[in-house]
Amino acid sequence: MTFNNGGVVMKTFISFLAILFLAGGVARAAENHHAFYKATVEMNIADATQKVKDAMETAGFTIIGEYSPGDKPSLRVIVFSSQGLQEELARVKDRGLLAAALKVGFMETGGKTMVSMVNPAYLFRAYLMKEFKAHEGPLMKIDDLAKQALQVAVKQDLAPSGGELSAKELEHYHYMVGMEYFDDPVWLKKFGSFEEGLEKIRKNLADKKGGAAPVYEIIGQSAKIAVFGVALGNKETGEAHFLPIIGEDHLAALPYEIILVDNKATMLHGRFRIALHWPLLTMGTFTKIISTPGDIEQTMKGLTN
Repeated sequence: MTFNNGGVVMKTFISFLAILFLAGGVARAAENHHAFYKATVEMNIADATQKVKDAMETAGFTIIGEYSPGDKPSLRVIVFSSQGLQEELARVKDRGLLAAALKVGFMETGGKTMVSMVNPAYLFRAYLMKEFKAHEGPLMKIDDLAKQALQVAVKQDLAPSGGELSAKELEHYHYMVGMEYFDDPVWLKKFGSFEEGLEKIRKNLADKKGGAAPVYEIIGQSAKIAVFGVALGNKETGEAHFLPIIGEDHLAALPYEIILVDNKATMLHGRFRIALHWPLLTMGTFTKIISTPGDIEQTMKGLTN
C-alpha cells in the first residue's frame, strides 16, 4: 500500500513538474516574435492583393504605396499605414517613423498566392529598441488590428514564419559580432534644410536616378521627418539580383527606405536591415550578396545628390 501510494505521489509530482515546464515553455515562446505571418490563398495575385487592400482600408489603414519588386509580375508588395501610427512614431526621436510603413507581400505560384506580412510587433521592437515600452499600448493595438484585417482577407488563420527572435534580441539586434545595429545608420547627405532635402530626393526618385523609383513617402512636416520607400530597379544590383538569392518569400521586407530627419538623410545599413528581415539567412547565403549593402548605399547616395 505504501509503495502504491508513493507511486501515485511520485506520478503526481512528475505531472506537476511537467505542467510547470510546459507553462514555462509557453511563457518563453510568448516572448518571441516571428518575423512574418503568412497564408496561401486559392486565387491569383491581383485578386489576393485587392482582398487585402480592401480589408486594410476597412480596418482604418491607408494604402500608401504598392509595386512589384524587380518588376516581376508574380510578386507584389503593398504598403499601408495610418495617421495614428504615424503620429505615435513621430514622437520617437531616433528615426521611429521608419516603422510606420507596414507591408504585405504577395507571391503567385501555380494559380495560388502566398500572402505574407511583416509582423508589426517584430518591426516595432527592432526599430524602437528601448523606447518601445513607452509606446507599447498604442502600437500593440495597431499590431492586433493589422493581423486581424489580414486574417479577414485570407479567411484563415495566419501561420508564423521567417524565423523568430526574443524581445531582448530585437531590442538591440545585430546579425553577428562586428555587424551593424539599428543605431549604426549609413550617412547619405546633409542638406541646407529639410525642404531642400525633400525636394532633391523627390526629384531624383521621379527621374528614376540609378534605376530607383518611388513606392511611398511618409512626411511628418511639423517634426521635419520624411521616409521614402525606394524600389531598387537596377537589374544587376537591385531587387532582381538579390531577392531570388536570399528568398522571395520574404518580399514583404521591401521596399528599402531613406529617412530624412531635419536636414540629414540616412538609411539603415544593409547588414542590419537585410539580416533583420531574413533572420534565418545563413552566412553562406549572405556572402552571395556580399556586395548588396554597398550597392544599395550607392543607389541611395545617388538619390540624395
